[in-house]
Amino acid sequence: MPNLKSFFSNMSVEMPFPKKLYLVLRNWGIKIIKRQNCCGHPGEPGCCE
Repeated sequence: MPNLKSFFSNMSVEMPFPKKLYLVLRNWGIKIIKRQNCCGHPGEPGCCE
């Protein structure tokens, strides 16, 4: 289970909001489809670490 600290630290990455929102949705989609806790893109918004 991903923790909130990782979520908020990944969301603080400097990038335009539309791109950040796109990455969150993409990474959550990957996690849901693969039934995993991590999407495989650490450090991106919406990922585990």
